[in-house]
Amino acid sequence: MTNPVDEVVWLSGGRVFTGGPDQTWAESMVLRGHRIDFVGSDDEAGASAGPGATRVELAGNTVLPGFVDGHAHVVMAGEAMLRAHLTDAPDLAEIGDRVRAWAEDHPDAPRVLGRGWLFSSVPGGRPTKEMLDAVVPDRPVYLDANDYHSVWVNSAALAELGVTAATPDPPGGRIVRDSGTGEPTGHLEETAAQDLVWSLLAEASTDGDRDRALAAASTAYLSSGVTCAVDMAMDENSLAAMVRAERAGTLNLRVVGHWFIRRCPDPADELAQIRRAAELAAKHDSDRLRITGVKFVVDGVIDGCTATMLEPYADGSNAEPIWDLDALAPAVAAADAAGLQVALHAIGDKATRIALDALEHASRVNGARPRRHRIEHLEYVDPADVPRLARLGVTASMQPVHADPAIRENWTAMLGDARAERGFAWPEMSEAGARLAFGTDAPTAAHLPLPNIYIANTRRSPGNPALPALQPHLTLALADAVRHATEDSAWACRAEESLGRLRAGMLADFVVLDRDPFEADPESLLQAKVLRTVVAGRTVWGE
Repeated sequence: MTNPVDEVVWLSGGRVFTGGPDQTWAESMVLRGHRIDFVGSDDEAGASAGPGATRVELAGNTVLPGFVDGHAHVVMAGEAMLRAHLTDAPDLAEIGDRVRAWAEDHPDAPRVLGRGWLFSSVPGGRPTKEMLDAVVPDRPVYLDANDYHSVWVNSAALAELGVTAATPDPPGGRIVRDSGTGEPTGHLEETAAQDLVWSLLAEASTDGDRDRALAAASTAYLSSGVTCAVDMAMDENSLAAMVRAERAGTLNLRVVGHWFIRRCPDPADELAQIRRAAELAAKHDSDRLRITGVKFVVDGVIDGCTATMLEPYADGSNAEPIWDLDALAPAVAAADAAGLQVALHAIGDKATRIALDALEHASRVNGARPRRHRIEHLEYVDPADVPRLARLGVTASMQPVHADPAIRENWTAMLGDARAERGFAWPEMSEAGARLAFGTDAPTAAHLPLPNIYIANTRRSPGNPALPALQPHLTLALADAVRHATEDSAWACRAEESLGRLRAGMLADFVVLDRDPFEADPESLLQAKVLRTVVAGRTVWGE
């Protein structure tokens, strides 16, 4: 299916899930150029297609709307695919073996890079430079945690960064230190990871590196049925890579970007970043690449005890927000006044309250206007704040893959109480009237949409289905889970008129599966193969 602008293509004999509130099924679709012209029965489609149509037989296979990953990091996901993979490393010995193997396979790399380690795989949940020095003593080692909110480094990396006992913590971050000597342990949290490590690695990478990462990520997304990704940490380098691909005609994956706003000592610098985002939103507004808003990271993560909670963690600690309300409220109001969508990372219940308070402040000071703001993750929300999402028109942007039972042990232990039983409570959000959008947060988790939906539908682990369901009372019906990953995610990024459903007038973005998960057991979601991914009427993956 190359489908030039005036070609008519008739896909017949399939099981087409159209989406929408009625969630109807059809047999055929007729495409006219980049858009869908007709959806319905085979008999009706023939008349709509006309005698000159190119006919494609679906042979009973299942067609779904193209998945819209509601929360992703596209270039970062591509970079992660090229680093040592540590998420399923069960212990320190295996982490060491994989880091050593990557170093041996890349002898000329100036740095050893890895991603995805879990706190539960590190002794005591406390990574140290000595653990990595024993594996790679002669080159800097940088390992992103699975949640991408901290970096584990060795002594050579600390030396390269210039981090010593005298180095101050940046605002919103922490250089973890030995309680006796004050020396850095080799663990950098939140903005200490972003400002020190990520800045260094960004400066060291080239346009070619980022182009390769974007290409790798695009292929991975498209081959899994994702046709659009909402990038939640867009910056100058990643945007430039996407612009190059768009100009070359190789940006087959649609990307909607939120500009990342860094916390700064001077609020004027934060407002300057918001103005830059508004400029880019006006400049980049195509059907392949669009800047729609800004992203603030209000707090950290529960696994590392850096998420901001109303009540302390099991060990009695708590974390201050990266953006307190006094700093966040005027910045959110400025973005809202500029017509930007605001996305707020908030994992802890206190951070969620801060985020909602900031959005309420923006609504109050800027008055009535069309808004489509959102809060990302919402892993634990105080029951009193759930109704506020709908009242303020805030999208609950959540990632089922983060509720995978295989990685929840440490998350539960850090809370240490009944709060864990209300973790990742997707039904609460939709039952309270909030729009619920699903994504994967790749590369903090796999980019694959079908395992993501499997978790939403079963609360079980796609990597280890033998594990029992965790909080099975919070499962979702399969049709609802698919809808949250397609039309609701499209709505959440202002694309509901073009993406997320299969009906006449919509862009022809869809995926063909070799089986129908609606007519089989949930494991079919893990067994299904993507036969074809189509974007704008053109096959970009498969047959």
